[in-house]
Amino acid sequence: MTTEASFWIVQTLNALQLSMLYFLLSIGLTVIFGLLHFVNLAHGAFYALGAFIGFSIAGATGNYWAAFLLAPLAVTVVGALLYLGLVRHMRQLGPMNQVLVTFGLIFVFLDIFRMGWGDIALSFSAPEVFSGRVSILGNPYPAYRLFVIVLGLMVLVGLWLVLSRTQFGAMIRAGVDNEAMAACLGVDVEKVFFAVFCLGCALAGLAGVVAGPILSVEPNMGTDILIPTLIVVVVGGLGSLKGAISGSLLVGSIETFGAVLAPELSAVLVYIMLAAVLILRPQGLFPARA
Repeated sequence: MTTEASFWIVQTLNALQLSMLYFLLSIGLTVIFGLLHFVNLAHGAFYALGAFIGFSIAGATGNYWAAFLLAPLAVTVVGALLYLGLVRHMRQLGPMNQVLVTFGLIFVFLDIFRMGWGDIALSFSAPEVFSGRVSILGNPYPAYRLFVIVLGLMVLVGLWLVLSRTQFGAMIRAGVDNEAMAACLGVDVEKVFFAVFCLGCALAGLAGVVAGPILSVEPNMGTDILIPTLIVVVVGGLGSLKGAISGSLLVGSIETFGAVLAPELSAVLVYIMLAAVLILRPQGLFPARA
């Protein structure tokens, strides 16, 4: 095992960058699970949709920031239509029906991606301002990856402020804790559900567009990231901001350090951690419900 400080600094930053990507995806998924009690396996498809739309907008305008702003908005519109046309009617049908329908949606989106953008892996460039490298304690590190880390932290702080300091956040927490009681207290739970679902879609689209310059944009990217994101949700606990960030940091760190320190075991380390958490704390590390 290397003892060079530069190795640990770079790998820690890589782990943080991957963790922030997982966080952007998992926070929407975990709150949708916790509040709507809706098993949305198609959440990863919104991530891929954000990447593909971002690729198209960046290609058409030559401007990354146009993609950064418009892709999450477009994914939100698609999510809103899906909620009004399907999810709202599926909420009362139980988890098995939700799993089957959203599992089918994955393949619908896959075909849409293949018909619209083909099977070839695509990519688009990071904005020029983040195209270089930044020195971190003497170690050059890609500026765009630092941007992803900072963006994730900004989203974390923003969501914490919304959830802990605003009336809307109080309504979300009340809905997660006890939907029936929240409705009795005058909370329009249906509107809160709709807003949370749209917010989750927007964050998934945002994760997709920021991942575009780092990863390949291809149809299976949504399904590839779905399993680690589900592990983040299970490990962290349903409906919890603290659970989403702690689970993201755990999974991102284990995947990053496992790949460089124990590559022969890297594929199973996350599952070993998942099994340990399920045995010791079946409800997750920081579930929203006691």
